[in-house]
Amino acid sequence: MTAADILQGARLLRPNQQQWLAQVRLDSEQDQSPEEIEAAWDEEIKLRLDEINSGKVELIPWDTVQEQVHTLRMELQSK
Repeated sequence: MTAADILQGARLLRPNQQQWLAQVRLDSEQDQSPEEIEAAWDEEIKLRLDEINSGKVELIPWDTVQEQVHTLRMELQSK
């Protein structure tokens, strides 16, 4: 199961369930020491760099992202 799968499932919840889930997640962050948070970020950075270096993911130039966001906003505004 990926984070995207979890997010998709969370979006199917009723609003009050989504709020509860978000609060539980925020509360769990507060239970971690700064060292634990730092270690978690270090691991996340390592995983992302490994994905980039292995070719599993492809980086998108910032100007391309900006163009895509602009196009999407225009499409949404025209509806």
